[in-house]
Amino acid sequence: MMKSYAQWIAGSGGECLKDVGLLVLRVWLGLSMLLLHGWGKVASHAENSGGFPDPLGVGNAMSLNLVIFSEVFCAVLLVAGLAARFALVPLIVTMAVAFFLIHGGRLVGDGNGEMAFLYLAGFVALLIAGPGRYSFDHYILRAFRG
Repeated sequence: MMKSYAQWIAGSGGECLKDVGLLVLRVWLGLSMLLLHGWGKVASHAENSGGFPDPLGVGNAMSLNLVIFSEVFCAVLLVAGLAARFALVPLIVTMAVAFFLIHGGRLVGDGNGEMAFLYLAGFVALLIAGPGRYSFDHYILRAFRG
């Protein structure tokens, strides 16, 4: 018992704990993005498409549509762990644009980009680590490997 506790404290709790951690992070960030950010943009699409920020110069409506694609469709893929690394790329770009261009890279004060910065960090970590064993990606790859 003491040995396993010491391993857990030292961070060597095994692959299972790592995969559970990746699952929690994926679902937590993905659902938060979908429900707290993306869903509201879908619900108010008609009202906001003309005045949505356009930091990349592609037009207000197109900017909103790209953000909705990222915050809704890609967030759902992330939660499921389906094409997770591909889904993370638009989420990372969206959060990088929000943090650096919309919020000017500010972490404190009015209009800061702290939330975008935190999402960005989590999404980059997931891109590096991958979706883990408890994902559709894992089961699909395992089926192809035999």
